[in-house]
Amino acid sequence: MKLYAAAALVLLSHVAESFVSQTTVSVSTLSSTAEPLVEVNNDADEQKKQKRKQLKQALLGKIGSSSSNNFMSDPLLVDPMTKEPLSLSLKGPILGSNAGVRLTLKSASDSERIFEGRSDAYINLLEPISDGKDEKTSVSTSPILASLLTLTPPPVRSLVANISSNSDLEYIPMRDLFTDPSVSFAYERGWRQGFAAAGFPGADKEFDLAKEYFAPVIDKKRSSGENNVVVDMSCATGLFTRRFTTSGEYDRVIACDYSDSMLTEARRRIRADSDIASSNTQLDLVRCDVAKIPFMSDSIDAFHAGAAMHCWPEIEESLKEIHRVLVPGGRYFASTFLGTYFQNVANLEKTSNGGSDVEPSMQAFQYFPTVEGLRDLLLNAGFDDDKVDVEVIGAACVIIRCEK
Repeated sequence: MKLYAAAALVLLSHVAESFVSQTTVSVSTLSSTAEPLVEVNNDADEQKKQKRKQLKQALLGKIGSSSSNNFMSDPLLVDPMTKEPLSLSLKGPILGSNAGVRLTLKSASDSERIFEGRSDAYINLLEPISDGKDEKTSVSTSPILASLLTLTPPPVRSLVANISSNSDLEYIPMRDLFTDPSVSFAYERGWRQGFAAAGFPGADKEFDLAKEYFAPVIDKKRSSGENNVVVDMSCATGLFTRRFTTSGEYDRVIACDYSDSMLTEARRRIRADSDIASSNTQLDLVRCDVAKIPFMSDSIDAFHAGAAMHCWPEIEESLKEIHRVLVPGGRYFASTFLGTYFQNVANLEKTSNGGSDVEPSMQAFQYFPTVEGLRDLLLNAGFDDDKVDVEVIGAACVIIRCEK
């Protein structure tokens, strides 16, 4: 077993490294062309200070809102664990052609829980930069290791899991596969298009289905003069995020993903889209865990998850969180795979595991065996039976529509 594992890891490392060297994009690289501020004289310096103040106020007005305690806060974002509001402050360059602004968010009830982000990248609400706790580190912090382990047979995964139980490493295949930069690179370069074999209708058609389902709740908000919010969970490279943003139908779009590399690729594609640059829709990227959604309860009008649920390790908790954050009457639209599509993968896992079933945490994906099973998950999450629709399209594409 050790020889097999070692050989597999060595072979895969060469493949992964070749992808990573071509595709890794860092925040520092994105901001490297920022023009420095140059002080000319006192008058010029004062003008710069005033402009900095004006730009800062404008940015704060777009991202957050004032509170009675005289600090800035976003009306939706909360600490993912405590669900307490987050105060918002800005640091870093404001002036400069491509300079991003550093965001700091602090928990209202615990000053030790501090989150960070950048306006030219994403807000990281997956975990605080310091919370005083000793927790396991996800293997997603090492993209090469994530790709190698996900592509190895279940016995090797189990070996790593056993090792990690006595270390600071945590590895979950269905989650950590998508932290690999090579997957982010390939996602819109053939990976997502391959879903057509299961019956997925294509991104444009799937977007139209989601927009049509969201229309009643969005129209109701618009008729009352209120702003509406749509969340694109597990947004990957922003395939649907960009469509939501440029549609003109939504006041705010929040794109979320667990993967740093997916969000980095999403930001790159967003920056290259001239239609988004001219859009009036507020667009935010947030790194988070769907099982610990960092949004206020009853705050989201429409929630989208395209080809995502089969990659959520804590599926029950995730669906309960979605139900929590939706406004009364809010709608959830999702697509995923019926388990039959992954039957060969499941069989291979079982065979490689000596004929025994693989622990759910070590599976490559969630294997939803039946429509009835999916309905039960949604009902247990809090959705009413008469407001849940689960439809199978083609061989194994599942379309889910739920209203809170």
